Amino acid sequence: MAKSTKMVSRVFLMRNLLVNERSNFISGFSFKFLNGGQFTNVNKPAFFSSSSSSSANMMISEGGLKEYEEYRRSLYGGDITHKALLVDAVGTLVVPAQPMAQIYREIGEKYGVEYSEAEILNRYRWAYGQPWGRSRLRYVDDGRPFWQFIVRSSTGCSDSQYFEELYHYYATDKAWRLCDPDAERVFMALRKSGVKLAVVSNFDTRLRSVLRALNCDHWFDAVAVSAEVEAEKPNPTIFLKACELLGVKPEDALHIGDDRRNDIWGARDAGCDAWLWGSDVHSFKEAMSIVVFRQTERKFPLTLSYSSLVVSHRLGAHPI
Repeated sequence: MAKSTKMVSRVFLMRNLLVNERSNFISGFSFKFLNGGQFTNVNKPAFFSSSSSSSANMMISEGGLKEYEEYRRSLYGGDITHKALLVDAVGTLVVPAQPMAQIYREIGEKYGVEYSEAEILNRYRWAYGQPWGRSRLRYVDDGRPFWQFIVRSSTGCSDSQYFEELYHYYATDKAWRLCDPDAERVFMALRKSGVKLAVVSNFDTRLRSVLRALNCDHWFDAVAVSAEVEAEKPNPTIFLKACELLGVKPEDALHIGDDRRNDIWGARDAGCDAWLWGSDVHSFKEAMSIVVFRQTERKFPLTLSYSSLVVSHRLGAHPI
């Protein structure tokens, strides 16, 4: 009993350290911004969801990961198996094809937008840091009220035609590219092996259009988008909904996302396993190489061995 209590205490200690790390930041929407004029660790650019993330990856030793494995075993018993993979959308599955400020400026020139890209970015950053008091969620239905505020604040332009052009641009394949060119091959292999797949994202209702435009909507068995679920990560409700749609228990699901607070803490609060994109894994192929298929008498699950996971001890840069 003492060993179990000590192990659980250390798990929660690691989490509390992360909470303290997060509290050093002013806003949960200002952690992912421009570096050298390009989007690296930046708030999700125009017309899509934003999340908070630390400026550096937490350095967790292999021993700490082993303890986390033991902690999950103590909760659920037996081997850690994954019957489902949940994937974050922006920053993990897809990234913007061009920097947000560039698109705002280029489209806005014919509508009288005169701010430079640097000015647009700074104003956009400020707007994202403001409390959103018009509704409980930022992304309600198509998210138009929220995005109108962001565009107007970023560019000083209230022209409805300008807004609509920007808004529709970010629902097309021109606005996005896949983060990992091997994603389709990996996901198809996982589905062939019986693993169920879902997207879990803080996004408005255009997410499904974006996935169709990129011809990747058929990769997934389900899509849990915050505007439809009416819950935004890190609220565990959205992860539980994804598991419900897939017909799996939370403890049988693994979530991969680029945001420590929204993706990792949120998924684990729901009872799922979780890996940080850009730190624990850097590609879906790498994630698949860590996960080992094992045939048993009753099932054919994905089995995770944390002892085989080598965690990067360098500063992490998310795709955007």
